[in-house]
Amino acid sequence: MDIDWLEPEATARGSVIVVAGRGEHAHVYRRFARRIAFDGYRVAVVENDPAAAARVIADAESGLPLTVVGSDTGALTALDLAATHPAVSGVVAAGLLVSGTDAVTGGWEGELEIRSACPVHRSVLSADGALDRGTLGAEAPVATADSLTHVQVPVLVVHGGADVLSPVANVLAVTSALPGARVVVVDDGRHDILNDVSHRSVAAEIVQFLERLRLPGTPDILLRDPAGALAQ
Repeated sequence: MDIDWLEPEATARGSVIVVAGRGEHAHVYRRFARRIAFDGYRVAVVENDPAAAARVIADAESGLPLTVVGSDTGALTALDLAATHPAVSGVVAAGLLVSGTDAVTGGWEGELEIRSACPVHRSVLSADGALDRGTLGAEAPVATADSLTHVQVPVLVVHGGADVLSPVANVLAVTSALPGARVVVVDDGRHDILNDVSHRSVAAEIVQFLERLRLPGTPDILLRDPAGALAQ
């Protein structure tokens, strides 16, 4: 079941639609959605159904930046939606699938190991009705350099450095086709990078991306190289 719009306490700064990955149900992303809503954004979560996502896009508040966040196959859906819906201002692609993905082994415990090291998220995934187990090993479409050329909006790629399902080196090679994309590799991060151990840092990076969409052309709000910035 989808999560309807979570409204921020103050004036909304933008709208965010989260598209779940293979077999995942929407409430798996409740923690992530609440965190983004707390920072001033309207957030809705949909399961990986492009038609359902399109309906939510149509329901988004006009006049505000609209960002689609997707994980696993949801990242592919998010990129496709950006190419077909002019209302989409930006995309966050998390755990993007590319060619060379490895098979899932070890049954349910093996799938948990691949997904996340966060004990809280692992308990969420293990609850009844959280997701359809085994779907992470099913054949899925992948992103290619050619398939990404049609995406013209800003993209933030967030990927786990220890993602064994979708190796980061392959992801970096493919996402180089995205002009001006911002790529963030999370140290020791696993496949469900929005809900892994570093979920707070990942959410903070996403919020900064959302803030830049509100003010196109502005530099980073937090300067990682202050000396270099002063030298410019």
